[in-house]
Amino acid sequence: MERETRAGASARFTFARGNAAKLLSAPLYALGGLASLVVPRRGDQWVFGSGSGLGEGALPLALHVRATDPAARVLWLAADERERQAALALGLPSALRSTWRGFRATLRASVIVITHGFGDVNRFGTRGAFVVQLWHGIPLKKIQLDSPVTFTSSLAPAGLLRALYRRSAAAIDLLPAASETSAARLRTAFGLPAGTVVVTGDPRDDAVLRPDGARDLLESALGPLADSRVLLYAPTWRDGASDPGVPTESDWAAIADYLERSNSLLALRPHPHGVGDYERGTMVSPRIRMLPSTVIGDLNRVLPGVDVVITDYSSVAYDFALTARPIVFFAPDVAEYAATRGLYEPYEQFSGGHTVSNWGGVTRQLDDPAALGALREHSSRLAQRHHAYRDGRNTERVYTEIAARLKGQE
Repeated sequence: MERETRAGASARFTFARGNAAKLLSAPLYALGGLASLVVPRRGDQWVFGSGSGLGEGALPLALHVRATDPAARVLWLAADERERQAALALGLPSALRSTWRGFRATLRASVIVITHGFGDVNRFGTRGAFVVQLWHGIPLKKIQLDSPVTFTSSLAPAGLLRALYRRSAAAIDLLPAASETSAARLRTAFGLPAGTVVVTGDPRDDAVLRPDGARDLLESALGPLADSRVLLYAPTWRDGASDPGVPTESDWAAIADYLERSNSLLALRPHPHGVGDYERGTMVSPRIRMLPSTVIGDLNRVLPGVDVVITDYSSVAYDFALTARPIVFFAPDVAEYAATRGLYEPYEQFSGGHTVSNWGGVTRQLDDPAALGALREHSSRLAQRHHAYRDGRNTERVYTEIAARLKGQE
């Protein structure tokens, strides 16, 4: 029986399960809406949360607000006690978002910052706040209103779910984007007007442009690296379906052989919701190691310590492109994925024509200096097209934009 690589039960998340949970919570949404009519919001209260844990763009923005505005009451809303303690260790006041305190803090906050959805904070107390949606990456795969799989459910018709998603997205007041290319995708995905989606750069990418400590952090998660080249495999998720990129027994053997003769390590980063047995690789070679989200939640913090990224449709490619290092585009199911999930551009355009469909193709590219050179050049082109700013000051620009809009509401 296939084993699942996952971060707890959250790996079982699918669009159908998520939609069912939201529909069944309708009475709580109604009660929260009523509470928002009588509970005043505090002008100095900010709450932050992220669906992937302590990180993404919400963390640098929370730290920046706390350092820039001493009067601001900053609170990180955590999914569990472990995340709460990690926030406290960084000096951020924190509470569990599913508790009464989490609900009350969300209900009273004037500014709410999220990276995935309203469930990043307490979803029942968001109505009436100034909502900043820091989406978790530049989208290649279609998202939200642009993808038909978003509205999968056995409890309600797709038309009703689409209307509910559109209504929910209308509560977003600001959605920062990395570039105009990304902004155009985000506007259609959330059904937002041009003025709401603004090109400021993405705060989550500031970490990629500040390499200090990344290699040490990577080593703390993976174990000793010595002088080995680090390859990172980071596939996206497939809404509950198995990952077709999981190596076979013969693939693992060939990968181990390549790693040994090239003095490389392969760090495996399955998506937190991914399905597939990757642990087998760690038993084949000590040069194959796991890098789960339970160990390093915010992958961008370690990307400067990585030499090559191997991925399929994940936004990690856009983030890593800022390093101008090689990206191997490994997409064994591109035709099926593009037909079901949908992509914002043809995959061959995204990959620069460098797509490979099996692990043999991956190692052949890694073995070929000319191929690696072409991949570096394409990485630079991706960065130029998809990042309007590459100065490490995206967080500052987002905060400035928020402050200006809040002032305009006075």
